[in-house]
Amino acid sequence: MTSSPEALRRLPSLLLERAAARGGRLLTDELAECGVRRRHYLVLAAIAECGPVAQAELGRQLDIDGSDMVAVLNELEERALVVRARDDRDRRRNAITLSAEGGKVLRRLDRLVGRANDRLLAALSDAERGQLVALLARVAERTDLDG
Repeated sequence: MTSSPEALRRLPSLLLERAAARGGRLLTDELAECGVRRRHYLVLAAIAECGPVAQAELGRQLDIDGSDMVAVLNELEERALVVRARDDRDRRRNAITLSAEGGKVLRRLDRLVGRANDRLLAALSDAERGQLVALLARVAERTDLDG
């Protein structure tokens, strides 16, 4: 971005876009080491945090279309990383949980994601990283500007 005109280097939207693109490339490269895509990681991490979760709820939480969620879960199930079972609370739904192997893979993926984020934020101190994450969370959580 140093070759961009000064006026463009002061636009938060462009800075965020470029940082996000770089972060996405770093993350994609790290996850590829395990043959995993970003959506696989997001789904595994969400299941680990939420415990047994309905497929539809998982899709809503992650803003993933239902048919895309089915495809991701099929891929994860084929690799024995998740288990689909009838939800004890509502027998009409499936509850998704991590398998033991899924938990093990997720721990490795967490390290890879951490490494990607460390590379992305290498120019910042720990305090600056915390501040940046807090600020980005505030910006990302604004829903009143959605069009």
